[in-house]
Parts: sequence; C-alpha cells; structure tokens
Amino acid sequence: MTGIEVPALTVVPPGQGQVGDLGTIGVEFKLWGRDTGGQVAIVEHPFPVGAIVPAHLHTREDEYSIVTEGEIGFRSGDREVVLGPGGYITKPRGEVHTMWNAGKEPARMIEVITPAGFEEFFHAMTELVAAGPPPTPKVMELAEAYGLELHRPEWMDGLIDRYGLRDPFA
Repeated sequence: MTGIEVPALTVVPPGQGQVGDLGTIGVEFKLWGRDTGGQVAIVEHPFPVGAIVPAHLHTREDEYSIVTEGEIGFRSGDREVVLGPGGYITKPRGEVHTMWNAGKEPARMIEVITPAGFEEFFHAMTELVAAGPPPTPKVMELAEAYGLELHRPEWMDGLIDRYGLRDPFA
C-alpha cells in the first residue's frame, strides 16, 4: 500500500436516485457533493411538455447540460439554441439563462454542476414544493442563500409565446 486513501465508490444504478419536483421541472439526484469531495454534483431534469425554468443567474457555480431525450431550448445571455439528444451546452456563472422543453414530447437532460453545492438548493426546493405552492418570499430567501438570482428579462415572454410554454410566474 502507498498510504493513499482511496475515496469511497458511489454507485447509482439506472433509474435510481432520489426524485423530486421543482415546480416547473423535475429533478433526480445522481451524485451529490458529498459523493465527490465537493468537486461536482450531477442531477437529471425531466422536462414535461410546456415547461420553462424561470430565468436565473448563478454566482457560485457553472453548469454543463447534456440533452438525453426530446428537445430542450437554452438561452444564455443573447444566445439561444435548441438541442436534441446528444447535445451539450455550457451555462457559465454570472449570465442570465433559462431552459425549456422546445418540443411536443417530454424531454430530459443531465446537469453537471461545478463546484458542487447547488444540488442542495434543488433538494430544499423539492421540500418547499411538496408542501404546496411555495410562497415567493421563501423562494427568494432560499435563492439568496445559494447565490441564485431570479430574473424576468424582456425576452422571457417571447419564449413563452413562441413555444407555447406555461409561464413559471403565473
């Protein structure tokens, strides 16, 4: 032995991991920061037809998304793209972005979060949503605790109209 401590092995079989509802989309927790020494967290997000995530900005982490099913639209700053299965996109911290189901079938993506920690925001949101529609002050308090800024940019209404999405603020 070399004296190097081998990290614990984390195994999440297909279809397993804690599942929750974020209100607009779902979340399935695959790897938590505690599994990776805080380096990365991985979740999957199922997007029902008509779903859009409120526009937001991260101050602490970057996100990398991989579309695995359906079509998901992404807008980050002034850039917009729709990706199908196998498409990858980066969403850097400090830039307002959103994602939506751009198709007529359910969609899904894998989200890689670095550094880890923001998966805890998702977990806290699932608990708020499970108790009923969360009050806006509670959501804002939670967002602030995780360095998340919620936005309503002027282009949001256009996306909602163009893709026939459910307004997340309605």
